[in-house]
Amino acid sequence: MNLNSTVTLTVNGKKKEIRVDVRQSLLEVLREQLGMISVKQGCAVGECGACTVLIDEVPIDACLYLAVWADGRSIRTVEGEIRDDKLSRVQQAFVDEGAVQCGICTPGFVMASTAFVEKQQDRKVSRHDIRRGLAGNLCRCTGYDTIVTAVQKCLEEDT
Repeated sequence: MNLNSTVTLTVNGKKKEIRVDVRQSLLEVLREQLGMISVKQGCAVGECGACTVLIDEVPIDACLYLAVWADGRSIRTVEGEIRDDKLSRVQQAFVDEGAVQCGICTPGFVMASTAFVEKQQDRKVSRHDIRRGLAGNLCRCTGYDTIVTAVQKCLEEDT
């Protein structure tokens, strides 16, 4: 039985054609074959959000998403958010607000926060709304206040 398949992914704006085992998660393929080490494995069951990437602009837990399902899709990781050696506004806000500690959850939070900021029409969202928007991501170090403040800062920059 052949368990290999060729998939075409656009990862951080670059088209990639790769062979994958149909049982591999997108997390495994991104880390092991494409070197996207920002995509972290935390729980491996979709509970922590450490592996969050954007697939067609939607935050997805890469540990639960098979690589073959991503065929033809656009994927964004933390590595792709840096442009001209400059952090994205979400990444910079995380640094400025001290929203990073051990670093395991940070890439997932950055990607979930990026999706949240990009989809907001009303930039006057409450801290509670931000917390709800990031509810699929867990952090054991920061207590969330600095993360929420970083997202709030990004939203206020647009007003």
